[in-house]
Amino acid sequence: MFLAILTAIANVALASPTPQLYDSSNSIAALTGTANASAGPVLGNYYNYWTLRSNKTVYDLTRSDRMPVTSPKVIPMMASRKTAIIEPSRSALVIIDMQNFFLHPQLDPAATGGRKAVQPTLEMIDGFRANGMKVLWTNWGLDNFDLVTIPPSFLEGFSNDSTMATTFGSDMGTIKAANGSSIAVGRKLMRGSWNAQPWDKLYDAQVAGVASDTDLYFNKNRLSGLWGAQTPLGLYLQEHEITTLFFGGVNSDQCVWGTLLDAYCKGFDVVYVDDIAATVSPEAAAEMVRYNADLNGFVTNSTLVLSGLGM
Repeated sequence: MFLAILTAIANVALASPTPQLYDSSNSIAALTGTANASAGPVLGNYYNYWTLRSNKTVYDLTRSDRMPVTSPKVIPMMASRKTAIIEPSRSALVIIDMQNFFLHPQLDPAATGGRKAVQPTLEMIDGFRANGMKVLWTNWGLDNFDLVTIPPSFLEGFSNDSTMATTFGSDMGTIKAANGSSIAVGRKLMRGSWNAQPWDKLYDAQVAGVASDTDLYFNKNRLSGLWGAQTPLGLYLQEHEITTLFFGGVNSDQCVWGTLLDAYCKGFDVVYVDDIAATVSPEAAAEMVRYNADLNGFVTNSTLVLSGLGM
């Protein structure tokens, strides 16, 4: 009986006049569906595609054939892809790890590039908010379960002396504020600790943004905020159909790069904003990020982005 049912199903499928997706002689066209190729070549499928306009010099990332558009913005780029059109309601700024731990002069004196990136980051935040685009703070923020499950390679990498006594979750003691008061630094990169808060003016910007619902705050427990099958950041992006991500933060060759690369692998448009990202690593590491961000997506700076946003 079971064999007869399978045979009947197969016969119906073979007799069906409707072409099957992967049996189509033009599977790319079938996958693309109703995406309008008359405007230019289309790369992708009905659910996720780019349209190349103006003789393949302008990358339309709006996916406007299947998703509503509000007021698309033309963003100048500065690497091999020179121009992109984005839909503000599906674009977001992802700020990675601009925390006291990585930026405060007493905790990381070498992070001069990261501190220099703060002002253009604040300007980008204002520009994104003014255009109704979300700002997504994505920072190290561990809980006690993470301390049990995090791999030894991470524990050693964040330890001062290759022991558990100085790695994630260890008490970092106190430092002196500019006014002479004592600051409890807290447990290393644990949620709610002072060292895990955004640094200086960024903290005020984050608190105000979350309170006004223009910004969201996500904890992460690896270099990437999008590692593995799913993360809080990934769930938000999926549920709100965000497709285009602008990246900044520290360190550019580690957590920023890790999150950007995972975003690229998961099908997001990735835009590396060079002057709001920095690293304490050698310059060759920063060049690696710029080179590969150009291969995987787009490279720009805050001045170009803000000009495209009308700021």
